[in-house]
Amino acid sequence: MTMLLIPRKAFLTSGVGCSKEKLASFEEALRDAGISHLNLVYASSIFPPYCKLVSRKEGLSLLKPGAITFAVLSKNQDNEYHRTITASVGLAIPKNPADYGYVSEHQSYGQSKKEAGDYAEDLAATMLARTLGVEFDPDQAWDEKEKIFRMSGKIILTRSVTSTAVCRRGCWTTVVAAVVFIL
Repeated sequence: MTMLLIPRKAFLTSGVGCSKEKLASFEEALRDAGISHLNLVYASSIFPPYCKLVSRKEGLSLLKPGAITFAVLSKNQDNEYHRTITASVGLAIPKNPADYGYVSEHQSYGQSKKEAGDYAEDLAATMLARTLGVEFDPDQAWDEKEKIFRMSGKIILTRSVTSTAVCRRGCWTTVVAAVVFIL
């Protein structure tokens, strides 16, 4: 018998870390995101059918230290003084709960939190819209595509979570954003 691991719940989270050591800054970012106590396994871009999006607080309450936990994780790290770094995940959930949605990852330099979040959300919604057969112009701005996606009645929810930071002198900075799945 094959055991399928299909998450039933998920939540969004993000964090920032800073340390003289690159690995320690990653740990700090995970701690800030509330997920440093988990054994994270990287997942790709599918938001499972019938998976319920819950708050970070509720999601964290369902996880125990050391748990093997699947997540779509976006991470960016740098130590260049005054450099702005971002990590973002976008999420698009279809109206029909039996269909799967999409999660996108985006990392950038110099973008604002809003720009990076909009980009990640647009990317996830575009992937879902193509899968569902929604016709649109891929070169349109996110605001215009979002209207078309909503009017199609096939996409019920889009979200993003983004972490951004400006690197300090002598410090590795890490930003993370994630969709964390709960089995």
